[in-house]
Amino acid sequence: MRETVAAVPVILNLIALTTFAANLSVRAVDPVLPHIASDLAVSTAQAAGLSAGLAFTFAIVQPMIGAAADLFGKTRLIVLCLSLLGIGSILGAFVTSFPILLATRILCGIGAGGVFPVALGLISDFIPLAQRQVAMGRILAGAMIGNILGAALAGAIGDIMGWRGVLLLLGILTLSAASAAAFGLRGRAINRADSPASLATLAHGYRVLFANPRTKICYLVVFFEGCCVLGVLPFVAAFLFDLGETRLSIAGTVIAGFAIGGLLYTVCIERMLPWLGMRGLMIGGAALAGMQLILLGAGLPWQAQTASFVVLGFGFYMLHGCMQVFASELSAEARATSLSLHACFFFLGQTAGPIAYGFGVEHYGKLTTLSISAGAMMLVGIASALLLAKRT
Repeated sequence: MRETVAAVPVILNLIALTTFAANLSVRAVDPVLPHIASDLAVSTAQAAGLSAGLAFTFAIVQPMIGAAADLFGKTRLIVLCLSLLGIGSILGAFVTSFPILLATRILCGIGAGGVFPVALGLISDFIPLAQRQVAMGRILAGAMIGNILGAALAGAIGDIMGWRGVLLLLGILTLSAASAAAFGLRGRAINRADSPASLATLAHGYRVLFANPRTKICYLVVFFEGCCVLGVLPFVAAFLFDLGETRLSIAGTVIAGFAIGGLLYTVCIERMLPWLGMRGLMIGGAALAGMQLILLGAGLPWQAQTASFVVLGFGFYMLHGCMQVFASELSAEARATSLSLHACFFFLGQTAGPIAYGFGVEHYGKLTTLSISAGAMMLVGIASALLLAKRT
């Protein structure tokens, strides 16, 4: 059952609010990691495990998200997950040991994992196909703005209230968004549960999906994307500290540049696609991202790093946007499963990335590690273009 045309903008805005709130927390801890490491007596590399823990949990819950949405209903699941995310953030503000803080970030990963992928599925339930791409753009914009403000505000608030104040405020904002969504979507037709999920249906979807030889390539690419690009973000504040810039607000500003680049991509993609084609987007995006990783290793001033991160985000989404399209077309019969596994491998990459960067920086140095990552990113872009994109 479709909602009335008049109701659609209200629903879209509410769903965009949920993705905004969920993404506030995804990068918010990164700018304050040096202070967390200092307060809880761990190394910066260990503190980066907080980002890896959230990403890993986000990844491993994805195969279960579709079944949970069928059982509870998509909007109910989104509200439940936002509530878990808010509670996890508030609990994290009061912990006194690193292992307990890591446990709260794992709880946050469960909460964040059930919002954005389910939101994409939810709008497909009531938005006609011809209008769906624009609607998804609004949802993505909500997520990108959340990433921008999450990183920027976390740095500014961290300078004033410390990292505990950041987590407390995030929890309050997330619970407020959960309440708004629960109230605003109450009684809507889209609030129903779908037909019950079964293990046989899920198993059939996996068989169909992995019968496509492009599936493994697609998922390997998004894994390396998450590892090489998103995996470096937890170290940005530490790299700035090495340059003598200890203001957390500056680290937040630099990281926010990545999300600004993502927003610019959403504005420009309609014109870029006919000009560059899928292959050009993938190769060009990977090349742009790789060059910015090398520049990060060069130790530029924070103003230049902010501009570089805008380019990094733009290049990253040139490649990643193509991968999202491929993931949605791997299997029309198991599209929901395909998209959830796409998110799973992407966040597994974000789990491995901080660990790999921590090892590399400690043993081989910053510039060498980032140069290796840059080379891997460029090779991934070329390989994906050759193996996935059709010739034009």
